[in-house]
Amino acid sequence: MNRWIGILENDLLELAKAADVLRYSFDKCSRIDMMEGLDNEELESFEALTSRFARVSDLLIQKVFRTIDVVELEDAGTVRDRINRAAKKELISDADAFIGIRMLRNEIAHEYKSETVYVIFEKVLCMTPTLLEGIDSTIAYARNLNIESCI
Repeated sequence: MNRWIGILENDLLELAKAADVLRYSFDKCSRIDMMEGLDNEELESFEALTSRFARVSDLLIQKVFRTIDVVELEDAGTVRDRINRAAKKELISDADAFIGIRMLRNEIAHEYKSETVYVIFEKVLCMTPTLLEGIDSTIAYARNLNIESCI
């Protein structure tokens, strides 16, 4: 079990660092008015935000939630099972919102049409606060598991 605690500690450190970078991009992009269109620099900022959003959501859902389940001797199950368990443990406030975050992550990974990129940018701006709240709750939960060196 100590091995899994060590893995969880590392996952949480990686998640916290990635979340800080996501917060930076979110704050920057929140100040940009997309109504006029985006110049190249603004487009680059939004592309960084969407990439960071996808990466952080993967870290949280695919790594951290999974490792917490292993530490707590839970069955593996599907991504939806993992998200539902996270909601029951109050790591996240709304399982449906995180299903939406996961679906948006998949949309980001498979989007190639430039016409729909602005819609994705809007969704990422809307969902990032929920993702960051889930990260904060998850880190607090892990601290309560008596993992000494967590964040």
